[in-house]
Amino acid sequence: MKKILLLILLTSQISLGNSPFWSKTGHRVIGEIAQEELSGKARRAIDKLLGGKSIASISNFADEIKADRRFKEFSAWHYVNIPAGKVYNDIEPNKYGDLVVGIRKCIAMVENEKNTKADRVFYLKMLVHLIGDLHQPMHVGRVEDKGGNDIQVQWFGRGSNLHKVWDSNMIDDYGLSFSELANTLPKLDKKGIRNIQKGTLLDWVEESHKIADTLYDSVEVGEKLAYRYSYTWWGTVESQLHKGGLRLAQVLNDLFK
Repeated sequence: MKKILLLILLTSQISLGNSPFWSKTGHRVIGEIAQEELSGKARRAIDKLLGGKSIASISNFADEIKADRRFKEFSAWHYVNIPAGKVYNDIEPNKYGDLVVGIRKCIAMVENEKNTKADRVFYLKMLVHLIGDLHQPMHVGRVEDKGGNDIQVQWFGRGSNLHKVWDSNMIDDYGLSFSELANTLPKLDKKGIRNIQKGTLLDWVEESHKIADTLYDSVEVGEKLAYRYSYTWWGTVESQLHKGGLRLAQVLNDLFK
């Protein structure tokens, strides 16, 4: 409790980690989409907890605290490794936790009104980020290559890897702000939104895992990637950002019914 309260007061003084997830822009896109789909009750409850801050503005909190070793215990929550052809329930649990464990813990902490406000704020910020990470397919990649981090490629002549291409290279090089990018995504009717929001957490994990399996076949080690790769896969990037935002809204609306 003490370290969480201290972190909330001093977040602005903490330096950023070296490896962003979904890039800052990507996470803010997801937060922006979710904000627009909140129920009135959820919006009021979240405003009260966050002091009026938007979801987008706190969406990178879980990456920012990675620079502080006091929060090392949360590092494994950013990903889950699943072998090809397997599902989450087939794998041996990681003793340090994983993305699914983290999301479930955050939900439990936020929904329990007996917890302190500081705890609920901390885990709400974590939850927003982790739902975003879930929709970056390489966060549901394979253990042997660290979710694509060990698959080295070139991105417009710069050294990169498959994970980084999906975390940040494509989004950052697209050149739009988070609000601009969020506004380019399709406007869906209620039925379309419900279709994306349906399913369970493990259904969403399996969906990302299947995309990750496809992405492993999309590159060769050392390959030079540029416009063609982005052109081929940008639709998937947009789709995953859109799904992440709409599903985050669903999770938050369910939490604050």
